[in-house]
Amino acid sequence: MTYDTFFVVGLFILVLATPAILGALRRGATPRIPGLMLLIGGGLIAVAISAKPNAYSISTIPQVIDSVISHLVAYMGT
Repeated sequence: MTYDTFFVVGLFILVLATPAILGALRRGATPRIPGLMLLIGGGLIAVAISAKPNAYSISTIPQVIDSVISHLVAYMGT
């Protein structure tokens, strides 16, 4: 479950970093913080994939996200 959490959090960070990078480039600014977010998100995904090489594919991403969210909801409900 830990590596699934790393994968989902990394994916979430990458999704948040994408518009920030595009906005910074459009303004002509250097995307320092979005670039750091890109490195952190990519690093988390790389750790998860290296620990479980055949566990993640495009078709299993919704299942992994659902699993992590259901565990989070069960934890918060306790």
